[in-house]
Amino acid sequence: MSDMRAVRLDLARILLARTRINPVFLDTPQYECGSLGDALGCRVILKVETLNPVRSFKGRGTETVLNRLQDRGTADAVVCASAGNLGQALAFGGGLRGIGVTVVASSAANPLKIERMRTLGANVILVDGGIEQALEAAARHAAEAGAFLVEDSKDLDTCEGAATIGVELSELPGELDAVVVSLGAGAMASGVGYALRSLRGGTEIICVQPENAPAMTLALRAGRPIEVGAPNTIADGVAGRYVLPEVLKDLASVVDDAVLVTEDAIIEAMRLLHVHAGLVVEPAGALGGASILEGGGRFDGRTVATILCGSNVTPTDFDRWTRVVSVGPGPRP
Repeated sequence: MSDMRAVRLDLARILLARTRINPVFLDTPQYECGSLGDALGCRVILKVETLNPVRSFKGRGTETVLNRLQDRGTADAVVCASAGNLGQALAFGGGLRGIGVTVVASSAANPLKIERMRTLGANVILVDGGIEQALEAAARHAAEAGAFLVEDSKDLDTCEGAATIGVELSELPGELDAVVVSLGAGAMASGVGYALRSLRGGTEIICVQPENAPAMTLALRAGRPIEVGAPNTIADGVAGRYVLPEVLKDLASVVDDAVLVTEDAIIEAMRLLHVHAGLVVEPAGALGGASILEGGGRFDGRTVATILCGSNVTPTDFDRWTRVVSVGPGPRP
C-alpha cells in the first residue's frame, strides 16, 4: 500500500455525505449467512445493496453528486454514461429534485437496465460501441447542452458516497478479517477501501474483477494503466477497459490485493447466493462470492464480508446462467 495521504478521499466529507444521502440507500442489511458460510468454508457476512428503488449501491454516489450540485445552485441538468446502474440512480435522484437527466449507454447494454432508466425518467441515448464510446458521447452531449457531466469514479462524490458502505461495515460487531469488493471503474472499491482503512485498519481489502474484464486489476499489478482487449464477461456492470489514473492511485493506496475470477465462478456465486440467501444478484454483485470460491483456501475459517452491489438482471438471463453445473469451492485446475 502507498501513503493514505495521497488519496483524494476525505473521511470528514464521507461522514457528512452519510447524513445527507436519501435514507432509502443507507443502513443496508449486513448479516452472517450461516449456510452460505458452511458451503464456502468461512464465516460470510452479506452486505445487501439491492433493496432500494434502483436495486444497486449507486444511489449513494449519485445522491452525493446531486446534493453538491444543489448546494452550488448548478443542478439544472446532468448527463452521464452508464451500463445501467449509475443511470438508474441518477434518474431516481434527479426525478426527486426536478433535475433533467440524460444517460448515454451502449446499444448493447442490458435491456432491463435501459428500460429501468427510462421508467425512472431519464432521456436515454444509445450509441454503438462499449462504455468508452458512451463516455465520449456523454461528454459531447454535456458540452453541447450545458449540462453537468457525472463521471463515475472520476467524480470524487461517487467514490465518497460509495464509501458510506465502508463506514457501515466498520460498525459490525466482532472480527472482520476481509472484505471482497467488486471492481469496475473503482468508485466502490476505493471508497470502501478508504473508509475501512480509516476506521477499521485491521481488515484486509481485496477487490475482484472478472478475468475477462481485467483492466483495473492488471493496472494495479503493473502500477500503471495498460492496454487490454475488449471485455467479454456477463458482468456488464464492471465490463470496462478504461483506467482513470487518479482512481488507480487511490486504489493502490487503500487495497491490499486485486484478484481475477472466472465466468464459471461468477455464475456459481450467483446460484449459491440464491440457494442459501434467497437473493438474486447480477453478475457484478457476485464477484466477491466468486473470489471466495476460487480462493484456494485463502479465506478458510476467516470472517469475510462481500458486498452484493446490484440485482439488475433479467429473469431469463438469471435462470439461463444459474442452470450451469456447480463448480464448487476451492482452487480451479
